[in-house]
Amino acid sequence: MIKHKTVFEGGCGLYVEKKSKFIAHVEHVDSVEEAQEYIEAVKKRFWDARHNCSAFRVGTDQIITRCSDDGEPAGTAGRPILDVIMNHDIYNIVIVVTRYFGGTLLGTGGLIRSYTEAAKDGIARSDIIEKIPGRRFLADMDYTDLGKVRYILEKNHYLIEDTEYTDRVLLHLLVPGDEIAAFKKAVTDGSNGRITLTEGEEVYYGQLDHEIIVF
Repeated sequence: MIKHKTVFEGGCGLYVEKKSKFIAHVEHVDSVEEAQEYIEAVKKRFWDARHNCSAFRVGTDQIITRCSDDGEPAGTAGRPILDVIMNHDIYNIVIVVTRYFGGTLLGTGGLIRSYTEAAKDGIARSDIIEKIPGRRFLADMDYTDLGKVRYILEKNHYLIEDTEYTDRVLLHLLVPGDEIAAFKKAVTDGSNGRITLTEGEEVYYGQLDHEIIVF
């Protein structure tokens, strides 16, 4: 499990050059098969387009990348789309750029620029999230320790997933995997050992528009 950016919700981008329309379709995928299925679905939907060029990057440990010019001159479409993906450092993503020909040849430079800008706009119109590998924790404490613990959590950017108020306070927390030892020490030292910490499952989590997302 590694920290990485990926697509939470795909979007569509648009770039127009000399009446040629370049429509970028962005989606999250978890496998080469899913990427290929998405590409074929876009081709089927936009069957009347001159080209449906694509690129994808799948995996986080063993990464697979592929791209297709779909009839455009070699290196003018698929590779520029893939370069945008790589430059944004996004994983598990597929982009298909549909081109409707506007009647004017754009040349090599024009094609590269157009496919690049369309892919960039597609990403800009998608929700991209950073997935953080971490672990769930349950912190069991007396009300008198709540203020101190909240200060520790806010200072270190540890996230509170849920809070239960009974005769005691139970905080459901999300802690990055590489900060678990520091987290335990900070809470134990800050409460003089009064807080009970229970480790939960390993998860990926992130934030989007201040909302906590657990995968």
